[in-house]
Amino acid sequence: MKCPTTEVSRLEQITDMTTEMNAATKGLTGEAFTKAQNAMSAKIAAECVGDKKDTVRCNVVTLYQGGKYHLYRYHRFSDVRLVWAPEDAAPNFGGDPDNFNFPRFGLDAAMLRAYENGKPALVKHFFPFSANGAKVDELVFTAGNPGRTSRLLTVSQLETTRDVRLISNMRRGYELRGMLTQFRKLGTEQARIAYNDLFFLENGLKVATGELSALQSPDLMRRKRAEEASLKAFVAADPKLKAEVSGAWDAIERAQAVYREIFREYEAVEMGRAFNTRYFNLARSLTRGSVEITKPNGDRLPEFASARLPMVERQLFSPAPIYPELEKVKLEFSLTKLRELLGTDDPFVVKILGKESPEQVARRLIDGTKLGDPALRKALWQGDRAAIEKSDDPFLKLVRDIDERARAIRKRYENEVSAVERKNAELVATARFAQLGTKVYPDATATLRLSFGAVQGWQERGKSVAPFTDFAGAFNRNTGAEPYALPASWLASKDKINLAQNYNFVTSNDIIGGNSGSPMINRNAEVVGLAFDGNVHSHGGSFWFDEKVNRTIGVTSGGILESLQNIYGANELLAEIKGK
Repeated sequence: MKCPTTEVSRLEQITDMTTEMNAATKGLTGEAFTKAQNAMSAKIAAECVGDKKDTVRCNVVTLYQGGKYHLYRYHRFSDVRLVWAPEDAAPNFGGDPDNFNFPRFGLDAAMLRAYENGKPALVKHFFPFSANGAKVDELVFTAGNPGRTSRLLTVSQLETTRDVRLISNMRRGYELRGMLTQFRKLGTEQARIAYNDLFFLENGLKVATGELSALQSPDLMRRKRAEEASLKAFVAADPKLKAEVSGAWDAIERAQAVYREIFREYEAVEMGRAFNTRYFNLARSLTRGSVEITKPNGDRLPEFASARLPMVERQLFSPAPIYPELEKVKLEFSLTKLRELLGTDDPFVVKILGKESPEQVARRLIDGTKLGDPALRKALWQGDRAAIEKSDDPFLKLVRDIDERARAIRKRYENEVSAVERKNAELVATARFAQLGTKVYPDATATLRLSFGAVQGWQERGKSVAPFTDFAGAFNRNTGAEPYALPASWLASKDKINLAQNYNFVTSNDIIGGNSGSPMINRNAEVVGLAFDGNVHSHGGSFWFDEKVNRTIGVTSGGILESLQNIYGANELLAEIKGK
């Protein structure tokens, strides 16, 4: 089964482009800095891709908050197909109560296959599965793409994260969770189509709650303030370094004040939170894309640079279904929050709602749109720009009506917040390199990160948490009612399963969200498991790593093989995995 919005990108080359990027922005600030940085990044990526956009992806990655810039070149496998996946009840056994907890009993694994020219891709290098798996205290590596950490942010940025971003996101998220939960109770189909939205929302809320708890910890903030004070003192003791970077922290702090002033409008209008529906996202991509691709590559919004267009088109042309009933609920909610955040009399709110309620606007827009048809979206994208400009589709009209204001608030954010943060983060990084070299590793950027650790449990409130669970534990926890209901295939296969087989395990690897699916590899380069979660203590990993209690949770290679053989009867796949 083809996965239309999925692609596999295999990293093949990393090139240091720090000199080129710094030269492009030297002496610039604000809008000039942003334009120069975007233009150089687009130029480097475009030259890297060349005429091989179907098989090559390139992007410039910012490391150390701007201390380094690297060009990553990938081989693209754009034809990806599902080979095997267990029933949802197997990976999500335990549901939200067990999420970010251990002991754990989840078969959180699936198999995809990359194709080239309509045939399975043949790759030279791969990690074979280990039938025996890992043992207690054994060395384990992970290789994955962790999304984001914030360990190198300044104290003022952490305070903004704590006091503005997290609280705003959580307040909104918990309300939306209530609406989606109620929607799911309307019937079997409603429960199915809202499942993914609710799952990822609840997962994100748990992460945000953990991050907020970490930032509210006096110990963590004392640690961060002490680290920053030490770095500032180091700078003050070096006249040359002081002249170069001493004002960086104050500039970043001023940028936080601007963000606190504009964040409601920026997130609602430009980030699209006021219009929480796929129809709006598609309409904006079509409308903005039709404008941006007529510009020189270096002058475009970064998301429409030539090197990124294949991903834009993948989303636009995707045949994945859109469910109007669910989209109405989400859009009504987000329009209600828009009115609440900006106020009933705000001109933008009046422009969007007029004399209608959020429910009426959501119904009118979604009942009137035809953007659910991927063929229409493809025709608009590949056709004359005038077709998009003249279209009477309500979402395309909406995007046209608000785009001037959206671009204006984006411009202010980029010039007065992000450009200031990026420019001065480069200076802070210069100071940190002078003080520590590269002993401190860069924040996660959704690019390849290797980590090492060991198979180890931890101490929780005076008790030892063992590093392994087994299949017997899954059956013992089974109640027959969600979220602790094992699939029928498991119950029917119980007599064939080796109940003593290790199933889930924990290691001391340092991972973060985005690492799910990372192979866990032993010293012989064999896969001993797949990472799929962290324990509750890992939420603080956004800001620091505590090796005493932070743990990675994975499903063992032996657990996967046991399931394929004795539950799912996937004998041909099993033979292939074993190299037969």
